[in-house]
Amino acid sequence: MLRLVLPKGSLERQTLDLFDAADLSVARSSEVDYRGSIDDPRIKEVRILRPQEIPQYVAEGIFDLGVTGRDWIEETGADVTSLGELAFSKRSSQPVKVVLAVDASSPYQRVEDLPKGVRVSTEYPQLTKTYLLAHGIDADVRLSYGATEAKVPEIADAVVEITETGRALNAAGLRVIATLLESFAELIANPKAASDPTKAHAMGQILTLLQGALEARSNVLVKLNVAAKDLEGVIALLPSMKAPTVSELFGESGFAIETVVPKSAINTLIPALKDRGASDILELPLLKIVR
Repeated sequence: MLRLVLPKGSLERQTLDLFDAADLSVARSSEVDYRGSIDDPRIKEVRILRPQEIPQYVAEGIFDLGVTGRDWIEETGADVTSLGELAFSKRSSQPVKVVLAVDASSPYQRVEDLPKGVRVSTEYPQLTKTYLLAHGIDADVRLSYGATEAKVPEIADAVVEITETGRALNAAGLRVIATLLESFAELIANPKAASDPTKAHAMGQILTLLQGALEARSNVLVKLNVAAKDLEGVIALLPSMKAPTVSELFGESGFAIETVVPKSAINTLIPALKDRGASDILELPLLKIVR
């Protein structure tokens, strides 16, 4: 039913891992194959192409559905329907930032400080021109095919580049003076396909699986037992999506509790639960959370 295109390159591994976690595993003859398949009746074919190209191909109707970064949606200006954000980027669950950077010794402190005709090297020429013009800067924007950060100061006065932590830019002797946008991956659709009820329903189901798998990554299931006298103290410690499930144990010997909690809090939560009288504490991974 749906023709799907996924990103090759920096987003490839994260995307394929997410589809696998969502029980939408992509089968390929090899890691360099640009064609794949998913054993799911909703997905007719799978292609793996550069994320820079995906918004335009989806807009043109070559594909019904695709995954790419918000940065490339903005850069291409493609007419696509965003179905939802997928909270991952190149290597983490944090967004990448498209930033404007200058040499660390440069006198420019803000985008407004840049002079007329400033040379800017970037892989995002349209996004860069639009941003600079909005700030009143008439710049000489030059397309970069890579190694952008190495072009300052001899070839360019500034660069617009992506970064997750800023460490690579710092190592190249650059200083960030502005952030153009923050970019996660997104599930996008061809507007015509998204207006078809049957395809739209299938797209929504796929998004549910992907976002459910993403949310499960940051949470765990906790199960524990507690005596009646300690129940209120233990409940007070427990975060949960709604309310913890509490069941009376056989023989009225206490209660069994289970709840979903953020993975980031588990290292302090488990000892605190034990201190309050909880026992038989289990931490279990989750595959999906669908609200």
